[in-house]
Order: sequence, then C-alpha cells, then structure tokens
Amino acid sequence: MLFIGVDLGTSAVKLLLMDEEGDIKKIVSKEYPLFFPHPGWSEQKPEDWFAQSMEGIKELTAECDKSQVAGISFGGQMHGLVALDAEDNVIRPAILWNDGRTGEETDYLNTVIGKDKLSAYTANIAFAGFTAPKILWMKKNEPENFAKIAKIMLPKDYLAYKLSGSFCTDVSDASGMLLMDVKNRCWSKEMLDICGITEEMLPKLYESYEVVGTLKEDIAKELGLPAEVKVIAGAGDNAAAAVGTGTVGDGRCNISLGTSGTIFISSKNFGVDEHNALHSFAHADGYYHLMGCMLSAASCNKWWNEEILKTTDFAAEQAGIQKLGENNVFFLPYLMGERSPHNNPDARAMFIGMSMDTTREDMTQAVLEGVAFGLRDSLEVARSLGIKIERTKICGGGAKSPLWKKIIANVMNMKVDVIESEEGPALGGAMLAAVGCGAYPDVETIASKLVKVIDTVEPEKELVDKYEEKYQKFRKIYPTVKCLY
Repeated sequence: MLFIGVDLGTSAVKLLLMDEEGDIKKIVSKEYPLFFPHPGWSEQKPEDWFAQSMEGIKELTAECDKSQVAGISFGGQMHGLVALDAEDNVIRPAILWNDGRTGEETDYLNTVIGKDKLSAYTANIAFAGFTAPKILWMKKNEPENFAKIAKIMLPKDYLAYKLSGSFCTDVSDASGMLLMDVKNRCWSKEMLDICGITEEMLPKLYESYEVVGTLKEDIAKELGLPAEVKVIAGAGDNAAAAVGTGTVGDGRCNISLGTSGTIFISSKNFGVDEHNALHSFAHADGYYHLMGCMLSAASCNKWWNEEILKTTDFAAEQAGIQKLGENNVFFLPYLMGERSPHNNPDARAMFIGMSMDTTREDMTQAVLEGVAFGLRDSLEVARSLGIKIERTKICGGGAKSPLWKKIIANVMNMKVDVIESEEGPALGGAMLAAVGCGAYPDVETIASKLVKVIDTVEPEKELVDKYEEKYQKFRKIYPTVKCLY
C-alpha cells in the first residue's frame, strides 16, 4: 500500500508519497500566492490550495502503481477561516493564522466574555489568529458575507471536502478555533452562541486517524486513482509534524522551526496552565498536548536574508558566526505580532544593542538567537507547571541549519534529537493515512516503528551558562518596550 501526506502550508502545499515501511517514494511542492490587502492582514484563496493540491497529487503519483494508493491524509496550517455559502462557493478569501486584524474581537472575548469563561469553555483564551475572533470580525465588518455562511471549515478540511465530499475536521485542528471543548472533544455550545453560529455550520469532529470518506468519483477519475482511496481526517500542522517526529504518547517534545515556531509537548492527560500562555489542544494520537507558538520563526531568518541582506544563501550568512553566547545584539522576533506567551498582535520586531563594531554576522546571529529565546519563553511556562523536558526532536526548514540546532540546544539546555526524515506535517499526514487504512493499529505504534533518531546535538555546559545570562537579558526587553507598540 501507498499513502499520501498533504502538508497545506502558508507558502506552498507539500505532498509526500510513502509506503507501509515508511520509505518516502517522492515529494512534490506547489506554491500559491499570499495576499496582504492591508497592513497586518494575511489571506489566501482556498481555490488555489485545491488547484495546486490536485496538480501536486497528479505529479506525485505519475510514476507509481496507482492501484496501490490506499489513503490520503493531511497536515494543515491552523486557524484559518474558510467560509462557504449554501452552494459551496467560497464567500471570501480565507483569513489566515498570521492575520492580525481581530484585535478588537480578541479583546472583547478576553475581557468582556472573560478569560476564565473562555478557558472553561475551550481550555484556551482568545488569540488574534484563532478562528472565533475572525468569525466575529466578519460578523461586524462584512455582515452581508456573514449572512451567507452555510459552512465554516479550516484550510486542510477544505481539501478533504473537495476530495471526498465529507464536511469534516479533526480534534487537533479544531482545538485552535476557540469553538471546541478540548477536554471533552466536542463543540462548545456557549462559544457557538457567542459567535452567532449554529452547530450545523461546523464540520463533524473526527480523531485525526479516522476515515472520513473516499474519493469522489469525478476526483478519482481526474487523478487516475481508485475510487476506494480512503480520505483520513488529518491534523493541524503542528500535531501532524509531531506525529512525523514521533512526539506522541506522554512527555515527548518537538520544536518546529517553520514559518511559525512551536514547542510542542505531548501528554496523555488533559492540562491547562493558569495563565493560558500555552495552548491546550487535543492531539492527533488521541490524547492531548501543550503548545507554545510564536508567529515568526524561520520566517525571521528568511526576511532578514532575502529582504534586508538581499541573498538566498542562508548557509553562507551563517558561516562566519563563531562566538556563540557572546553576542551583544538582541532581536525581538515579532514581525507579525506575537502569540505565546505575550498574546500581543501589535508587538513588533526590533534589534537592540548595536554599536560601531557590530557586524553583519552579529545581526544574523541575533535573529537566530532571538527565535530560540522566544521559544524558550514558552518552555519556561511548561517548566513552571512542573513539566521536566530533557530532550526534544526538531523539524521544519530552520532545522536544516546545524548552527541553529546548536543554538537551540544550548539556549534550552536540552538534547536536540535529529531524525532521519525531517518532512514534518507531510510525513505525519502519510502516517495518519497508514493508521486510517489499517496498516498500523495506532499512532504510537507507527511512530515507534518509522521515526529514527540519527544524531543528537548535546548542550555544552559553558555555552549553556553564557546563554542563560543572555536569555535573562532578552526576557527583560519585551516588558520594557511593550508600551511603545
């Protein structure tokens, strides 16, 4: 059997073909545009996702025995608002996870409804990127569009709907909508009332590894695949990446250095930190996880290199960096505002500490360190809950940098395990498809069989001590400059 994993990202859809033994046969990537109609806004057209995914699946399966394709599943960018009318037409471009327009709605939910109520209803508080504030924004600012809504779904679920006709979502992705009772894995009636929507507008909830349907006849014909190919619910990108890195079960950790950055801690038990600085979500393995999410991670490095330095040779820019733990330049990595733990869509990036002898390498190093420090802010919240994490897996585009991995290991004072395949959500999606098709009994079994650690970056005592001093300075900067935003 062959399984397809679809990673619906912010800049491209990445598709992966895998067999039962976990051997990756082919990977295809298809880009689509991102629109910024106003400062701080971020949108995409769901039609572009589907068109590029279809082309990607065709290319992915062009040379394989198509009769062996058994299942398709997904990892997808979370929180995006996809709204369809009664005729299944997309009403407006999707409002994405990194869109910052919902400041008023987020404040309303957190202050008028109240954080305590939100946490009781959903295990989380409102963040600007979450789906519920977007629904309220649409209700207030685009009432004619809001009145047309027949279906509300998340980005990857639009693909599942177009492929199978199943109006579905999974519990890990739905956890980030602020509409779901995470502990009990059902929609929150209170939140639906607050947003002015009905349960009929929302998809049926599935576990990430459950089958939601099969390919529609016309889709199967266009793709040249068997109509009995199963479509499996899939997961939010971070939960899917966690599956792909074996971060399942109890007490495992994964750091993702993608467009956004996350620190992801799996748990068999439901839990919420008292300040709601970390997200408390359902996991793709059937259990739960805590997650700290920063909105700009590898995207900080991309911005710095491509927009400021005008280069795409990231490795060359890092080659001259030698003095780790000794940099006097700091970078706040808040290019798109920040989520965990500050929850401030108005926060912005900044460099501080430059002098006449500051070099290009110092600035580049500060960007890498700033992301590591930002992730540590979330790790400190987890540690305050008594969670002891001694090692982490790592994935995402930024994980390809040996230097960045070394910085992460020493800033966090954790062993960083490098896995054989760093394919993140696409691999996780394919693994969920394999479970859904019965090739493996559960997510933990397939993770233990397929995920292989090939290297470990160890923290170094001297560097850990240096970075501890730097981190304590870094954590004072945001509270000091917060009043300027």
